[in-house]
Amino acid sequence: MSGIEDTQMDSYPFVSVVTPFYNTASFLAECIESVLRQSYHNWEYILVNNCSTDGSLEIALKYAHAEPRIRIIDNERFLPIQAQNYNHALRQISPKSKYCKIVQADDWIFPECILEMIRVAEANPTVGIVGAYWLLGSFPSGGGLAYPSTFMSGADICRWQLLNHPDKYVFGTATSILLRSDLIRNRDPFYDENCIYEDIEVCYELLKNCDFGFVHQVLSFTRVDNESISSGIRNLSPYLLLALLALRQFGHTFLNEKEYELRLQTLTYRYYRVLAHAYVYGADDAFWNFHSEGLRSAGYGISANKLFKPVLRELLDILRHPRGLFRRLANVTFKPSVE
Repeated sequence: MSGIEDTQMDSYPFVSVVTPFYNTASFLAECIESVLRQSYHNWEYILVNNCSTDGSLEIALKYAHAEPRIRIIDNERFLPIQAQNYNHALRQISPKSKYCKIVQADDWIFPECILEMIRVAEANPTVGIVGAYWLLGSFPSGGGLAYPSTFMSGADICRWQLLNHPDKYVFGTATSILLRSDLIRNRDPFYDENCIYEDIEVCYELLKNCDFGFVHQVLSFTRVDNESISSGIRNLSPYLLLALLALRQFGHTFLNEKEYELRLQTLTYRYYRVLAHAYVYGADDAFWNFHSEGLRSAGYGISANKLFKPVLRELLDILRHPRGLFRRLANVTFKPSVE
């Protein structure tokens, strides 16, 4: 693999770093400073303010006044959908950038992040997405390519991901990947604003026509102790639902029919176990609304027939462990609308 020496950085690819933000004053300075500490220097940094009211813009302006590579975009109107705001931010990248690095406003990146990702991308010209391990709170996450491999074809990584999601997840977060800028310019809007798993969906779509690179290092940090949209969704047990939706949409593209049917059966069984547990223990309206709307967005619904046996199994488990039985049964409520 070709290296990139510090003394040669100015001759290496120009990178657009992008941070859309809305009311993230508590974390924004840490995010910005992580970009300023990068060992790779040939970049611009675009900070996009989505009509913040908590002083976030003032923080961004302070750094922009001291660093000429920072550019501030101040939205004229509030964009209420996160994907809509991110699409607007990605439209601001420089036409001369070869790569784009999103850093979400409540996350941060390690000093070698951009350098190590570009090393992999430059060594493999067909690569359109570069991933790496990331910290999810205090715990390292990610992986999928056997060490020391840094390359996998788009078809192969998508097949692997469909067969392993959600137990293993290589695509990571918006902060944990590097994107080739021409892929962004050729897809507008970049994220599907009507999709509840738009960051996953876009990876599968792009990898139909490009390949995947990976750095075997922890290069970014994703916060879990905040009130972001992502953190809120994590509390709704989303992962099996998102894996099931991705399988439904892309399984026939990357899997053979036998693989698809077997994986669909396995994920459906596991998913309805999650729903049954939530049903028996009284999950709130936010849980059921998320799952009902997620399935409905793909043309499906919660099936009473598929829910019946897992619910019965949960109740039998309670009967085998009678302590606290009446307290638990008091929470049994049938909240979801089913088909």
